[in-house]
Amino acid sequence: MAAEKTDALKPKPVYLNLGPSHPTMHGTLRLFCEMDGETIKRAAAEFGYLHRGFEKHAENSTWTQVIPYTDRLNYVSAMMNNVGYCKAVEELLGIEIPERAQTIRIIVCEMNRIIDHLVCVGTNLVDIGALTNFWYYFNAREKFYNIIEKLCGARLTTAYTRIGGLMRDLYPGFADEMKACLKDLHKAVQDVTGLLNTNKIFLNRTVGVGPIGKEDAIQHGFTGPCLRATGVALDLRKAQPYYGYESYDFELVVGEHGDCYDRIMVRFEEMRQSARIIEQAMERLKPGPIMTDDKRVALPPKVEVYTNIEALMNHFKLIYEGIRPPAGEVYSYTEAANGELGFYIVSDGSGTPYRVKCRPPCFPIFQAYPKMVEGKMLADAIAILGNLNIIAGELDR
Repeated sequence: MAAEKTDALKPKPVYLNLGPSHPTMHGTLRLFCEMDGETIKRAAAEFGYLHRGFEKHAENSTWTQVIPYTDRLNYVSAMMNNVGYCKAVEELLGIEIPERAQTIRIIVCEMNRIIDHLVCVGTNLVDIGALTNFWYYFNAREKFYNIIEKLCGARLTTAYTRIGGLMRDLYPGFADEMKACLKDLHKAVQDVTGLLNTNKIFLNRTVGVGPIGKEDAIQHGFTGPCLRATGVALDLRKAQPYYGYESYDFELVVGEHGDCYDRIMVRFEEMRQSARIIEQAMERLKPGPIMTDDKRVALPPKVEVYTNIEALMNHFKLIYEGIRPPAGEVYSYTEAANGELGFYIVSDGSGTPYRVKCRPPCFPIFQAYPKMVEGKMLADAIAILGNLNIIAGELDR
């Protein structure tokens, strides 16, 4: 009897489910925790709740029909997915898009990088109790969304890019509205940075919380702001530049300790650097076509369709059969908001992809999350997840 009473007094582990439907999980994610009071002793992460079969859908769609599906990967910065996929198909076809189209792609990608960082930092601050700053950032984000809506008719899922170019050119007044947005962005970043860097509660919730070292980050396959926050100076826009990024003047932002504070501050400064890139791109934007004239992907002008039999045949084949890249394979990458976004594409020469494999930046980052929260307080687990910026759409695909 004495032994039974003693056993009854021993503390039993408490198991806690975070997610999959939880406001701080930033998507349909699940973390299964073994708790010791408020401390997480062990943790296991589970994902797949938002799996929609993107890669299998791609195998049963034409090359162009895949573009709207890419919007649903990282839906916070959808245009970057469009650009990444179209860039891969263009490399498979051996097509170089016009200079104006390249510059506009840089502008919209950097604009989406800013939006992604605004959402990440803004919602992460809400997670740790700083609601006021959230509205500073979401006001700035709304102005960028107004530009995107005017540009392509949608706010989130844009499908703006086309294989060989863009859906349409910039609208009149785009430059003036962009300058006004960037001015508001600089003020919002400055205001929020000033509020946070002198706030002891914010510093206590972020400094030294959820650190990861350089070696561990590299072994897990980290890229993007989460890797650069550890002190690793790797950015594909500088290491393997594309679309002329090597000719733009911007700084590579790195942290030191790889903790929550560094990850937030890296994103703060990256927004400023993206604004610098946009300003330079707007200055060098020259008149010209936004679509290649390669007949394998570009529809002929309507005037020629009505007057030229070859143009009519080309139009008919592209609509009826679709784009047909030569048989082969390619891996193409871009520096998305959260890191390296890669597309491995295999073509058998038909009008549909044989295989489309997406390498989302947050997939390897989420694998490290359980180890990052073990031994930490439950409240810190929420703060860590928020600034890792896990997007369930691209994680599960």
